[in-house]
Amino acid sequence: MTWQTSFSQFESALIVDDSAVQRSVGAALCRQCGIACVYEASNGKEALALLEALPSPPALLIIDLEMPTMDGLELLGCLRERCVRAPIIVASSRERALVESVRDLGSALGLRILGTLAKPLTEDDLSELLRQTPDASSEASAPARLHPVDPEELRAGIERGEIVVHYQPQVEVETGYVRGLEALARWQHPTRGMISPDRFIPVAEQHGLIHGLTQQVMDQALAQTADWSKDGVELSIAINLSPRLLDRADLVEEVSAQQERHGIPAHRIILELTESSIPRELVTALAVLTRLRLRGFGLSLDDYGTGFSSMQQLARIPFTELKIDRGFVHGADERESLKTILCSALELARNLQISRVAKGVASLQDGSLLRERGCTFAQGWLLARAMPAHEFGPWLKTHLARRPQLLVEPDDTIPINAVPRLY
Repeated sequence: MTWQTSFSQFESALIVDDSAVQRSVGAALCRQCGIACVYEASNGKEALALLEALPSPPALLIIDLEMPTMDGLELLGCLRERCVRAPIIVASSRERALVESVRDLGSALGLRILGTLAKPLTEDDLSELLRQTPDASSEASAPARLHPVDPEELRAGIERGEIVVHYQPQVEVETGYVRGLEALARWQHPTRGMISPDRFIPVAEQHGLIHGLTQQVMDQALAQTADWSKDGVELSIAINLSPRLLDRADLVEEVSAQQERHGIPAHRIILELTESSIPRELVTALAVLTRLRLRGFGLSLDDYGTGFSSMQQLARIPFTELKIDRGFVHGADERESLKTILCSALELARNLQISRVAKGVASLQDGSLLRERGCTFAQGWLLARAMPAHEFGPWLKTHLARRPQLLVEPDDTIPINAVPRLY
């Protein structure tokens, strides 16, 4: 089957495989998918040398696992050291459990592992995997992302109002209707373009800038939510809260003041804390979070499953929502271990009578499993990427038109590519 699809975000690709035949097949498939420029390397060392020599890095890497000189796993480690941001596909003929373990390891290293493919590669499999990533044009511009963030430059950027908010919709799993959005910070740098939060949030936390940054994000997000409310679109808004702010005695009053100024009911504001970031010593933090909950704000435990004290956090903090990490969501229908963890988390949250949110939903199969297991809300690439506020209205109209397709159980008569992507 020929998809006749051009993935414009992937202008180039690098195939790393010790088999000349497999490289040739992979290159041909990439070109059939609209990737005009395809580089080849026979092992990890050759690939690294090529990456050093190229004027700009490839937008996609397809890496074999078993190679002489430097195998695929060693290469992933080297790519991490070089801060490579291009999406990576792991290709191998080895057993699925082994390949999936490599994928998980690559993700844990901070690499953008797009997925895995069994060899020999096919056009259908490659095309489907490529369509599961948002437009990577900004992600592939690695030089802008890899430039070290200077604290004073960030301070000046915050003062100039360069921090902007993008919004990722959260959709009710049972009905497909949009019920809320997550506010995500971006830095619109005047010369380096859009900088992702993983580059500047840690710097803001380390250099005492996170308070001012969070205040700006909250102000923008609540003002925008109020504007949508005036247009009759009533949505909840989730805002990330740094653990560095939990020792501020005035945090509760600051959040309440923002909420009152913008006129958003407290129950429509969800404050998110990542599981791994919550301090073990909760004396002040617990008091702050409890007071916020008493005032009606929602509290969400984000990235559930990535930390080491999940049960303790749920027992001690009055969370109203459990947000399951994407690593346990996408592909859970095919991996029994992931499915067990996902279903266990959903059941736990249901027994605690709190909302269940699944991140990283990227296929109809993901949505079907979540619907079957009673998940409340979902967000991910199947539904929408994070977007600036002005794109939300047009996206919402398109989403409402495609909503019935999202609720259909996936089968042979409705291929995944029948559901239009919105990125």
